[in-house]
Amino acid sequence: AMVLCRLSHQFYLFLIKPQSDKAKKEQAYRDSLKAGDRLMTAGGIHVSFVSRDGAYAIVEAAQGVRMKVQIATLQPIPERKRK
Repeated sequence: AMVLCRLSHQFYLFLIKPQSDKAKKEQAYRDSLKAGDRLMTAGGIHVSFVSRDGAYAIVEAAQGVRMKVQIATLQPIPERKRK
């Protein structure tokens, strides 16, 4: 019984908690988006955030080119590593 308790505790600490912490961090990032923020879609398109429409966001890929995408697909633009 003690072994089972210890295994379930380790399972929680190493698998479930990090995943839920990551999901909370991503949700906080998406909630903090404001007009003009530069970000990237899951497909790799660099866009500017325009507005929120429920579970969707209106983004602008180029001047006058707006798209409606799911907010869950938006992520920060990764920083380039300099050599």
